[in-house]
This record gives sequence, C-alpha cells and structure tokens, in this order.
Amino acid sequence: MAIGLSQRAERITQAEIRVMTLECEKLGGINLAQGVCDTGVPPPVRSGAQIAIDEGINSYTRFDGLAELRQAIAVKLREFNGICADPETEITVSSGSTGAFYCTCLALLDPGDEVILFEPYYGYHLNTIEAVGATASYVRMHPPDWRFELRDLERAITPRTKGIMINTPANPSGKVFDRREIESIGDIACRHDLFIFTDEIYEYFVYDGRRHLSPASILGLADRTITISGVSKTYSITGWRVGYSVAARRWAEIIGHMNDLIYVCAPAPLQSGVARGLNELPRSYYDDLVVQYTDKRERICRALTSAGLTPCVPQGAYYVLADVSRLPGATSKQKAMHLLRECGVAAVPAEAFYHAGGGENLLRLCYAKDDAELDMACRRLQRLR
Repeated sequence: MAIGLSQRAERITQAEIRVMTLECEKLGGINLAQGVCDTGVPPPVRSGAQIAIDEGINSYTRFDGLAELRQAIAVKLREFNGICADPETEITVSSGSTGAFYCTCLALLDPGDEVILFEPYYGYHLNTIEAVGATASYVRMHPPDWRFELRDLERAITPRTKGIMINTPANPSGKVFDRREIESIGDIACRHDLFIFTDEIYEYFVYDGRRHLSPASILGLADRTITISGVSKTYSITGWRVGYSVAARRWAEIIGHMNDLIYVCAPAPLQSGVARGLNELPRSYYDDLVVQYTDKRERICRALTSAGLTPCVPQGAYYVLADVSRLPGATSKQKAMHLLRECGVAAVPAEAFYHAGGGENLLRLCYAKDDAELDMACRRLQRLR
C-alpha cells in the first residue's frame, strides 16, 4: 500500500473564514471575515493570568480544568443559564469551545452516525462531525428571521440520527432560538432518543430585549444535552483557547477522558485568568457588552443598507449576513472578492455555510472590531453607493 493522506484528510479543506483572512492580508484590507474579536480584554482577566504565571501556575492542571475555574463556571451556569452542574463531575474545561465539541464528538459519535445541523451552519461544527467519521443532515432556516419548519426537522431524522446541533445565538445568522423552538426541538429529541448538542459561545450577545435560553435548563432535557461554551468572545480572548462542556456525569466522564487524550489540559495560567474574570466582573460588564455591540450592529447595518447590501439584522452574536445580489459574480466567493478589491473589506462567502446550494447572494461580516476600524470599514462599504 502506497503512503498518502488519510481518507479523513482528503475530505478536509481550509475554512473560507481563513481563506478570506489570507486574501485580506495580501490586499491590506480590513478583516471583517474572521471573528477575531479585537476589542479590549477585561483587566481582571489579564491580571489574573499574569499573577498565575508569576505564582508558578504553569504545570498541567487536572484533565478537566482547575478547580477554581470549574467552580466559577458552575456558579455562572446556575446564575445565568439556569443549569445546575456539579463542578467535580459534570464540567470539562477544554481547548476552546471547538476543542470541547471535538471531545464531545469523539466520546459520543460513531462513524456513520448522523447529526442534524440548522443551515446556514457554522463550518467548524460540520468539519468536527466529519472528522470523527459521522455525517450531517440539514434543516434549512429562512431569512430574514431564520425561521425553520418542524416538519423539516422530523423529515431529517433517520435510523442513524444521533443528535441535533443547536447554535444559539447562531453563527453566521445571528439567530436566537426562542423557548417555543427549543422546547419543540427538545420534544423531538426525547421522542427519538437523540442528544442535543448546543453551542452557546455567544450567549451574552443578545439584542432588542431578547434573552438567551440554554436547552439544558428546560425540564427533561439536561440529561441528553451537552452544552458547549466559553468566554473567548465575552472577554475578547479568542487566542487563549479556554472553553468548556457541561453534561450529565455519564457523558462528562468520557468527554473528559477524550480531553485528556487529545489536549491534556487547557493552558493553566489562562484558566486562572478566566476564573478571576468569572468571579470578579460585575453584571454591569455583561450588560455593557449588549449596549456596545448593539451600537456596532446598528452602525454596520446602516452602512450596508446605504451601500445597497440589505442586512438580515442579527438577533444575537456579532455577525451579519448581507444580501449582495447586486454585486457582480455568480458565486458568493466572487462577490466577496469583488467587495475586497473594490472596498478593501473582507467578508466570508455564505456558500461556506450551506451544504448544497444556498448563500450565493449572501456574505457574512463580523462587527467585533474596535470603533475606529469598524468606522473605517463602514466608510469603505459606502463606496459602493
């Protein structure tokens, strides 16, 4: 047998988010493609990590994270999410929320299992599912408010379906799943004995008086729900790679074993910094995030509207999908490259968020930027008028 790539590797391509970031660097543009979140890191988080380094918290932690962090997460889960989780047996700190989901998939999915994704979906969810040999099926959501039909969800279930993935608030659409939707999904999951995988990394970025709702907080769903989250976005520390999963003990034990096998542990001093942030930052910090990002959302949506690129105003997260049908090109990638060349603004082609058609007239733009850079991007977009 000749040496070569694995079948798994042959299926993997570089994410369009990364591709457009590289194209942006080549042309010296403003990168609204990648959700790098380059706003400031809260002082307690920064100083907490530095103090931990100075005090020698630089060795391996327990496989599921520092005790102080797991305890802080448990408090936050109880007070914000309405989830009661044992920090000793039901919380696993991992290498970012992406790492937490990967360990979850390794622990709970077999090759050939199916997971339902709502599309437009986040590409890393699909790639992670496929990396463990599972496959995805899809339920289409429809703009501008990204509603879906429950009958489509029922039709997507097959004898091989193992779980349903919910991303709320969602990347790229900004959809916030409401109670009726989550309870309906939960009813279907219970009837068909399915896992609910839920990515809640944008849980604090919710607008217009909406409230984030964690599926695991709903009666009867906690035992089948694996909650994935972290503070990469909340504290602007996407490069720290500290996330976590929450699950019933029987699932968390195996997820923890996988985390130990793949990552050993998340960076020790950075875990300590996150713990300090969770323990010390007041509620007003999180309330201010909503105010700040509501303003950023309004600015980018006004600029897009002025440029003739109608936005689907997001309910949460910090991305906006814009209708770019007026731009030249047959595909969203061609339209994205036109926007980058003409305006110096990088966006993600939305076809990257659909599995077979769809998104050819949509681009995703990220507005998690400092004010000066976001204002410059808005001015550049208006060159299209």
